[in-house]
Order: sequence, then structure tokens, then C-alpha cells
Amino acid sequence: MHTRHRRSLRLTALAAGTVLLATACNAAAKKDDTSASASGGSSKSFILVTPDAVGQNEFLKLAVSGVTDAAKQHDGTRKVYESTDTASQQQNVQAAVDAEPDVVVLIGFEFADLVAQQAVKNPQQQFLIVDACTAKTYKNVGCAVFREHEGVYLAGAEAGLLSKSGKVGAVDVLDTPQFRRYSDPFAAGAKKVAAKTETSTRFVGGQSPFDDSARAKEQAGTLLSKGYDQIMAAAAAGNYGVFEAAKAKGAFAYGVDVNQCPSAPGTVVDNVIKRTDVAVKKGVEAVLAGRTGTTVSYGLKEGGISLTGLEEGVDASQCVIAEHPEVLTKVKALRDQIVSGELTVDDPAAK
Repeated sequence: MHTRHRRSLRLTALAAGTVLLATACNAAAKKDDTSASASGGSSKSFILVTPDAVGQNEFLKLAVSGVTDAAKQHDGTRKVYESTDTASQQQNVQAAVDAEPDVVVLIGFEFADLVAQQAVKNPQQQFLIVDACTAKTYKNVGCAVFREHEGVYLAGAEAGLLSKSGKVGAVDVLDTPQFRRYSDPFAAGAKKVAAKTETSTRFVGGQSPFDDSARAKEQAGTLLSKGYDQIMAAAAAGNYGVFEAAKAKGAFAYGVDVNQCPSAPGTVVDNVIKRTDVAVKKGVEAVLAGRTGTTVSYGLKEGGISLTGLEEGVDASQCVIAEHPEVLTKVKALRDQIVSGELTVDDPAAK
């Protein structure tokens, strides 16, 4: 998979908070070492490089939790290098390599080409890239990717069960196989539980498809005007536009990557969650165990993909799905079928 063409749907707009710039040549914020143990010896060291400031970005906060757990498990230390732009991403990757940790962990497609270059220059350094992969395979680069389509399918089932109009739609960033992972399975899930459901997808497109809330809101409005009452919001930072449009019409929407229900209580039904902490922790374990140069896929079975409604604490999530335990019971049954292999969700990116 040529991941340079793939864009994560994590919401960089959530990365609020002040970023302190280091005064050294590295222009990004670095968090101090976190030591898991006072004992020395064979402890391991890990450096996590993020594409954006962590701030309140739950997607990246989970990644920090994952590398912290890995450090504790291996009696080691971890550092987090937070990037703010392309220049700091490059500087942080170089600084991480120069520090020679046991594993350099990177989150996002932004690092695919950088890691490929560094992997060739530094064959002894082990890398783990999460939510993306390099175009070519390198012996010292491990990749962790997600089967988002499995979670989207379950969200679609919720939509099919909750829709009163029988019309379920999606607002997607681009009309490509990778991004159709967020829309085609949504339609399939809805039709699984309500065969006569009418489905449609609108694409944001334009000059800034990942950060165009107004255009996303417009596309959602088109669906809403035709009677669609359940909409998958897969418009990256434009999701807030989708939520606004749905709220104005008394309709419902679904978020991605993290719990977006608090941003539009009463409107966002559920979210397709990417458990970056799981992918980071398990990915580090694989690298240290010598399973390098491979790509590992995380879906429902591995706990890498989930729904907010299927996680603990759903009652406090502010998600509409918490009010529909009967729907969650049916969705859990579908999840179990997918995990067991009884039900296979088509992956648009694999066609």
C-alpha cells in the first residue's frame, strides 16, 4: 500500500495547548524522560515522535500512553518529541535517530518517506510507524496499520437500526479506495441490519479536503435535505461542520478516531475508535522480540479498532448510543461474528 497517498482522519484541530519550542537546533517540544524503574542494567529506551502537538488530541494521547506502557513493561524510559510542522517533523526524526533508542516510534503517514530514508542510512536502528507504512519493506521498519472498515461497519449497523427515514449517508474526504473505508462499510453495515436502507456518500474534495469544515457542512446539508438522518462524518477536521449540519436538522452523526461526542452532545451517536495505545505497545513488543520488517494489522479482534459504545465508560461518553442498549446488544453480536471470522467485512482498499 502506498501510504503517502493515505491521510489519517485523526483530528489535528484537537491538538490544543501551548507547544514549548526547544532552544536547541531541534525546533519541536520534547518531553523529559519518563523512567519506569530506578534499576539500571538492560533497560530499554523508546522515543515517540508525533506529527502534531499532543495537547488535547486523544489520538496522540493514546500513543503516548502506549509508549509509556512499553517503557514500564521493559523497565525502561521513554521520550516524546512533539512536532508542529514539516520542519520540526524532520528535525525530530533526526534527533530521535541520533539518540539511538531501542525503538523510534512514529505516528502517521507524514513520517513514511522520512523513515524510509533513515532506515537506509541507519540499518541498526529499529523503527515502528503506526497508522501508516513505508512504500517499500525495510528489515528495520515495523508497521502497524488499522482495519478501520470493521469499526465503520459496526457504526453503520447502529445507523441502520436507529434510522427513522431509512436513509443513511456519509461525508468522506476523498473518493479513493483508502478513504472509502470510512463510507462503503458504513452503508454495508446499515444494509446488514435493515436491507432496504437507502445509502449515499458525498465527498469533501476541493483544495483542503482534510480541513474544510464549511465544505463538509455543505455536503452533509445536501444529504440532510434529501431526508438522510444518520451520517458518518469522515471529513477529518471538517467533521465539526458535519456535526453542525446534523444538529441543525435534528439528525445524527458518527465520529472517527477518538470520542467526538462531547463536541456535539445529543448529535454524535458513536465513534470509530483507533486504539493507538494498543498498536504502539504491541508493536514495540514485536520489534523487541525480533519480529521486524513486518506489517501488523489491528482490527476488532486485536483490540486496535473499537466503538466508543463498546468501550468501558460509555455511560459517561456523552454519546447518543448510551441511550440505546438494545442497539449495542445487536452490534456486539455482529462484532463477535467479525472477530470469530464468521462475518467478513469487505475492505475497499483491498479491491
